[in-house]
Amino acid sequence: MAQEEAEAKPSRVMSSSYEEALDALSSLITKRTRCDKTGDRFDLLFDYTKILDLDNAISHMKIIHVAGTKGKGSTCVFTESILRNCGFRTGLFTSPHLIDIRERFRLDGLDICEEKFLAYFWWCYDRLKENTTDDVPMPTYFRFLALLAFKIFAAEQVDVAILEVGLGGIFDATNVVQKPVVCGITSLGYDHMEILGYTLGEIAGEKAGIFKYGIPAFTVPQPDEAMRKLEERASKLDVPLKVTAPLDSRLLNGKKLGLEGEHQYINAGLAVALSSTWLQRTGHAKLGELQQTTSLPEQFIKGLTTASLQGRAQIVPDQFDSQSPGNLMFYLDGAHSPESMEICGRWFSLAIKDDYHHQATDFQLPMTNGQISEKNSTQILLFNCMSVRDPQLLLPRLMKHCANNGVHFKKALFVPNASVYFKVGSATSQPTDTQVDLSWQFTLQRVWENIMQGNKGGEPKSTDSDPDEVIETKSDSEMITRNCEHSAVFSSLPLAIKWLRDSARQNNSVRVQVLVTGSLHLIGDVLKLIKK
Repeated sequence: MAQEEAEAKPSRVMSSSYEEALDALSSLITKRTRCDKTGDRFDLLFDYTKILDLDNAISHMKIIHVAGTKGKGSTCVFTESILRNCGFRTGLFTSPHLIDIRERFRLDGLDICEEKFLAYFWWCYDRLKENTTDDVPMPTYFRFLALLAFKIFAAEQVDVAILEVGLGGIFDATNVVQKPVVCGITSLGYDHMEILGYTLGEIAGEKAGIFKYGIPAFTVPQPDEAMRKLEERASKLDVPLKVTAPLDSRLLNGKKLGLEGEHQYINAGLAVALSSTWLQRTGHAKLGELQQTTSLPEQFIKGLTTASLQGRAQIVPDQFDSQSPGNLMFYLDGAHSPESMEICGRWFSLAIKDDYHHQATDFQLPMTNGQISEKNSTQILLFNCMSVRDPQLLLPRLMKHCANNGVHFKKALFVPNASVYFKVGSATSQPTDTQVDLSWQFTLQRVWENIMQGNKGGEPKSTDSDPDEVIETKSDSEMITRNCEHSAVFSSLPLAIKWLRDSARQNNSVRVQVLVTGSLHLIGDVLKLIKK
């Protein structure tokens, strides 16, 4: 164990609970909304790195820095897996977490253990508390997490640190890095416009803020406006910018990517370029050679085919009823931008068609005369998104791309997230606020009903239970806050999950396939409930 880690264990750490650390972390969340400009006093980050004695460590860290709108996390996970399989000790910092804050910090492909997390957390937190002033206040939530990542990776002496930008690029806390080995920009689109700008050019300019003078960078095919801005920024900084093509699936020797979805071949192509360039620039050129035209190096193939990331095109069977496995299936994808909604819709449509034959589930499906028994299926949407997003841009695209593939939702369920933005919880945390404002969920419901009814306004029509509706239950009125013709609002996620389970139990001849999307926070909350 590194000497720095041993120094990071004052007696209070040994006696502190994990919940105490999360409470302290929650105290750094100063704003209850993401609608805030992020460039305020960016220079403070350099004060924090001095306080934590991280300046030298960061300057010597061999970093891969990745920004973008869609696919940042997937690209980082692919890259980490490739380099780990090449024999390197890896550190990976991503966001957000789904269930536990420790997911953001991976060492050699695994979430940091609780003991190490507490040690490094209190070392950083106490040192900052002791040395901050009115002029240099405690760092805000994400800035602290980025600093904590640098501390962990320095103390654990990783060979490579892969950093996913949290938001934007130029003013992101990870951009305290001055000399990365290589940078990557994933697919760009419209997201966080209230912060990053309302044109693709403006958004691309923010993302390109991670470019550093003379440091090579890679991106994927982009819309013209975005690409022009990336090229303009690269030219000013003498950055050799290259566009990577989607990975040719034939290079995997007949294997499949570890992350589901056709769009992942775009992210995988970028990850291969980032990994190869990192190897070449750090003195491991032989490992990074990609001259074969028929297949990738074995370490690359293993890395790409074993990579894993929760909440992205993930299929999870609910284990509520061991007698009828597969009656309730959750399809989880953290899509939350217009473009990613289209990708999500295509993935879900294909995934449910492959339901019986291609899912890696933990149970055996029933057989009849040696054949998998057929069941009718019904599709349900479970949705929430942040109020800064425009549901008029998200829901129609999702519905259209599902409908184009013959998938029509029987019902859409709108729920508030169980977790809250201003409080960090653990896997065992329970929501405490019983007074839930459902006004946003009613707005989402109104948008959905108007799309379904093909009109432009008016209140959605409430409806009593339809006896022919295969998923309705007798106790709906006890659980649903507002039930409409094509949708329902629930006051809590656990109630929605209970309703789905009751529906599946009462209709054994029907498989209920639930698409959960719109928010990674919602994905995490669902995973907490169905994995208990």
